[in-house]
Amino acid sequence: MFRSKIKWVALGVLILSFLSLLVHMFVANTSVELVQYSVMTRFIEDLNVDVAGKQGVRSQKLWKKIKPLEVLQPYANPRSHYPVPVDPSNGFIYAKIFGEFEKIRSSICDLVAISRLLNATLVIPEIQESTNSKGISSEFKSFSYIYDEEQFITSLKNDVVIVKNLPPKLKEARKRKEFPTFKPKKSASSDYYIRELLPELKKAKVIGLVLMDGGCLQPILSSELVEYQRLRCRVAFHALHFRPEILALAHLMVKRLRASGQPYLAYHPGLVRDSLAYKGCAELFQDVHTELIQYRRAQMIKQKTVHDELTIDSFVRKLNGSCPLMPEEVGLLLRAMGYPPTIRIYLAGSETFGGQRVMIPLRAMYTNLVDRSNLCNKHELNKLLGNEAPLPSNSYNPPPAKTANKLKKDWDQAGPRPRPLPPPPDRPIYQHEKEGWYGWVAERDSEPGPSLTDLRDKAHRLLWDALDYVVSVEADAFFPDFSSLVMGHRLYEMASARTYRPDRRFLANLFNSTGDHLYFPKRSWTLAARKHLNDSLGEEGLKRQFLQSKPISFLSHPIPECSCTISKTSSQNTCPKWMEESLAKSRLQESSMLNESEQPDDDGIDEEQMDSEDESKTENLSPMEEDVEMDPDD
Repeated sequence: MFRSKIKWVALGVLILSFLSLLVHMFVANTSVELVQYSVMTRFIEDLNVDVAGKQGVRSQKLWKKIKPLEVLQPYANPRSHYPVPVDPSNGFIYAKIFGEFEKIRSSICDLVAISRLLNATLVIPEIQESTNSKGISSEFKSFSYIYDEEQFITSLKNDVVIVKNLPPKLKEARKRKEFPTFKPKKSASSDYYIRELLPELKKAKVIGLVLMDGGCLQPILSSELVEYQRLRCRVAFHALHFRPEILALAHLMVKRLRASGQPYLAYHPGLVRDSLAYKGCAELFQDVHTELIQYRRAQMIKQKTVHDELTIDSFVRKLNGSCPLMPEEVGLLLRAMGYPPTIRIYLAGSETFGGQRVMIPLRAMYTNLVDRSNLCNKHELNKLLGNEAPLPSNSYNPPPAKTANKLKKDWDQAGPRPRPLPPPPDRPIYQHEKEGWYGWVAERDSEPGPSLTDLRDKAHRLLWDALDYVVSVEADAFFPDFSSLVMGHRLYEMASARTYRPDRRFLANLFNSTGDHLYFPKRSWTLAARKHLNDSLGEEGLKRQFLQSKPISFLSHPIPECSCTISKTSSQNTCPKWMEESLAKSRLQESSMLNESEQPDDDGIDEEQMDSEDESKTENLSPMEEDVEMDPDD
């Protein structure tokens, strides 16, 4: 009996163990994504942060607003005679838009301005990167894949008449290609549209546009067309709202970044293969990545997008300020500014060429570097995609191997000669060997056409760029590199927010001067980098951005056309009284909240005084102490 009881106990233990194993496997399978999210977003808190979530005074200096720019306020409403659209219009304009996220956004803004210029009815443009032919979800059309159609139509009803589709008869005629189609060049003048397109529009009543290179209208227009500049701002900053699912997830990401009351910095590397190939920055990378950039540059030369040689000295281009800063250099600049290693940095950009390898130095310096994959689980990201059609399991069909009879026949017909060893069996070819760059870069001289997977990934990147756009605009500080639209949005909406506008030419020469002592630079180097970045936050950075960015894209620098100033002296660009009164009330509320808090935001010492004190200390140093290198072995 004793032995039988032991057997029953052992059997019960085995059954319970088996059931426990099943329960653990079920829980692990259903909650692995949530567990991953909780682990990845466990930020390392700053030692200067107390229980209430406040930061020390020195840390607050790095997040303060720029006081001289607080007078700039967003104001894109019409300020002169601006009648509603004339009915009936001259005809319909439909457009196909190609390109990446920023090119699509600038093309839509220019398209609305052109429709207003020609007094035409605009059909919702088609974004070719997100059409249903790419295999994306049938729930969304091309425009609604990213933006809210109803918001777009309603907010611009006083500017342009917008419809979702052509009338049925004209739609059938468009399928038969009965209407003229134009492909305007980038930055075409307003005279081109009035002279070339307006007569055709009045004649055919419908014209089509194919927009390839982003902006299709001059960035800087004449003073007579200043209202069209403000129309661009109303489109970009008020009408183009992302669809509600994107906005909800983006605001949730911002909430997670600001948990426990912490600010965060957004950083856009600007490491995109097309821009690197266009600028000629291949030698900044190594191995196959350099070859990939050269492949793309050769394509651009063949398409006459690049009018230059294939091989260019990338280091000369970098010294000229044409190439982006590498993530390691950005980390060293943030260290020079005084940002602690525990600050929260959001990595924007759906594509970071070079992968995680180029981000290793920045992650080593700043451990709280996260992106959308760290802040969101797969379920949250997949909800944006909708129900997509399944991709084919294996799109590559290897050539058929020779049969045994064929091999035997070849062997018998070889003739009398020293018999070699029999051929080895054919190695199986796996799918991953023929997908992506590693499948063709060693076998072909030209890049093959994109597969269905590549096309779908491009459509997904539009969603990831939309998420990054919102998180970057809402950031407490922003360090850009070739991300002009976010800079323009921040300048329009909150000009006093900390947006660094570095001069890449100056910084490239600054890094070149320190040589092999990047991680232990001289004190004079640190002060020079800090002074340059502080100056880039204010008027000096705005002037540089005006000269460099505005001739390329108006939306990167939408002032003074789309802004007004709050000043006691009356000027032509003064904000209206209702805006000044509302801003005064909001400032009174902020000041009352500061008085109620235990620690004020400003203790009377600003960054300029701190930098001047540091400079005075270095001037008083002896020549032996001024530029002493720090020994890493000390």
